[in-house]
Amino acid sequence: MTLPASAVVSIVFFAKARELSGLSEAELRVPAHIAVEELLAIICENFSLNSIRSSLFLALNEDYCVDPVVQLKDGDEIAVIPPISGG
Repeated sequence: MTLPASAVVSIVFFAKARELSGLSEAELRVPAHIAVEELLAIICENFSLNSIRSSLFLALNEDYCVDPVVQLKDGDEIAVIPPISGG
């Protein structure tokens, strides 16, 4: 069985990422097998988030991306999560 070369994923933006991108969510075609750092770079480039890139976290289907590489499929949800400030 051959794995797909790319996937269309749903990108969900929170807090400062939502403010900078001007979007609450979007769709994006990305490589299906991709390093998390590369995925973050693609998202930041496409949605004007380079200014906060170093402080962003990604979650795949509501689980933080802890492995260095992910396997994506059509319809997966990627959450772009900036640091949370308390008060």
